[in-house]
Formats: sequence, C-alpha cells, structure tokens
Amino acid sequence: MEENLNQRYPFINPPLPYAYDALEPLIDEETMRLHHDAHLQTYVDNLNDLISGYPDLQNWTLDQLIIGNDRLPWEIRDAVRNNAGGVYNHILYFSRLAPAGETNLPSGELLSLMEQRFGGFSGFREEFKNAVGTVFGSGYTWLVLDRNGQLQIVTTANQDNPLASCFFPLIALDLWEHAYYLKHHNKRADYIDNWFSSLSF
Repeated sequence: MEENLNQRYPFINPPLPYAYDALEPLIDEETMRLHHDAHLQTYVDNLNDLISGYPDLQNWTLDQLIIGNDRLPWEIRDAVRNNAGGVYNHILYFSRLAPAGETNLPSGELLSLMEQRFGGFSGFREEFKNAVGTVFGSGYTWLVLDRNGQLQIVTTANQDNPLASCFFPLIALDLWEHAYYLKHHNKRADYIDNWFSSLSF
C-alpha cells in the first residue's frame, strides 16, 4: 500500500491489504468500511476535483503537493493541504495495521533507533501515548525520522502532515473521532490500546 503514497493525479483509494473485518475485535468492520470507503474516498475525490483544473499540478506526487504547498496557487492551497494530507495520512495509517497473528514488533535498524531514542519499544509506546494526550480535537500522532535520521514523535492538527516540516513519516495514528467512535465512543484510550495491538512494523 505504501507505493500509493507516491501516486499522481488522478489519485486513487487503494484497497485495504486485509479484509474489513480482519482487525476484529480490536477495530470493528463497520468502522473500517466507513473510514476507508467513505472518509478516505472523500479526500481522494476532493483532491482529484481540485487538481483537475490545474494541468501543471497533475504530475505532482502526493508528497510533492504536501511539501510544496506554499508554491501552489493561493486559491487552492488550503484545500490541497487538507485533502492531500487526508489521502496520504489515511493510506499510511491503514498500511501499518495487520490482523491478529500477522502483526510484528520493530526489529533491525528501527528497533536500534528506538533503543537509542526511547530505550526500547516500551519506552516508545509510553512516550507515544503521552504525545497522543496533547492532541486536542482532531489530528494525528506520528513516529517520524528527522533530518538527522533520528526518531521523533510529533503531533499534527486536522489533516496536516509532518512532511511539510521536513520529517519522514513512519507511523500515523488517526485521532479523528471517525476512527474509533462507533466502537469506543469517547474512550479514546481504549482505541489507542487496540491500535497498538493491531500495529505492524
């Protein structure tokens, strides 16, 4: 699914790499269908509508639209930031989830970087959950690589993306209510625990 992060116009909503109910009971089928087929599809449709009238932008990749947002025509700049972010962020979010039995913990270079930065996976998990608590309303918490190749945890509002701040995203946790409210209602902490149990490196 990650190859779809570099797609160009017309943008597509790639199919999930697992069945809609594959993450049960941690993430429910109805949420996955609405999240992927309705929310992500809307961002894809909106982005295609925006870019359709600008032939010069039709060879730009998703990440170029995000990183180069300040070079876009002013009249579509905010809308492209929101919708290109919505497409990129969701594709990354879905690509890092896996059914029970197919998830895996970090290993190799990623584990080494986690040990250097957080003292290991448990330290990463604790710091990541602390960062989640700082997101008020809708947004994301991310694990990213900075310019020096070190791991950082950052948060963004709405559909903003850390690419715009020269970070390379590795993991995205969607904190919009549509990602969890059908199953967990206002219990965001339960959703986060279930997301960690579905996370695959």
